[in-house]
Amino acid sequence: MTANFCEFPYDTKKSNSCKNKNFYIAEIDDAVFNRIKGKSYKTDCTLPLKELRYLRLLHKDINGVERQGEMICNVCIAEALTDIFQKLYENNYPIEKIRLIDEYDADDEKSMRDNNSSCFNFRFISHTKKISKHGLGLAVDINPLCNPYIKRVDGKLILEPSTAAQYMDRTKNFPYKIEKNSIICELFAAHGFEWGGDWEDRKDYQHFELTI
Repeated sequence: MTANFCEFPYDTKKSNSCKNKNFYIAEIDDAVFNRIKGKSYKTDCTLPLKELRYLRLLHKDINGVERQGEMICNVCIAEALTDIFQKLYENNYPIEKIRLIDEYDADDEKSMRDNNSSCFNFRFISHTKKISKHGLGLAVDINPLCNPYIKRVDGKLILEPSTAAQYMDRTKNFPYKIEKNSIICELFAAHGFEWGGDWEDRKDYQHFELTI
């Protein structure tokens, strides 16, 4: 069984048009599909390919160097993401890398360790049959090495990526740090996204997900 998770009005015709050469949306063509097949788009993927979009996103790193990024997301958030990333670019917000997670064999840990920002990667929530927000293409992780996932269970620390210990202390200042009330949090919030840094039972400072 497949599922359709786009629950609000969306102009699909508009989603297929180019905003400009640096920020645009396209359907998943054969060339892109061959890059993600068996990786982020796994053999058990229940999300129809037609509900995904390929994005090109210009961004700047911490040194102000312009870099062209790629991202795959749900059609429901394609317009929102191009708007967010274009505004981040215009405001010189630093993002180190935006590469398809398939370049890391769809391995989240490898991608996070490389501080790579990404969105779609089909998977189920551990020990459930529920698709994760990343599996639906409805969540984005930004500069994940510097903004890790942190949780303690029975006194045991869960840290993702595991190499991010130096970024756990959020009172310190360091490059690529995401902070509450920053422009990135404001932009995502304006488009209906929730920030994992606001969660109380755990902290996921890299994570923005659409709440539908």
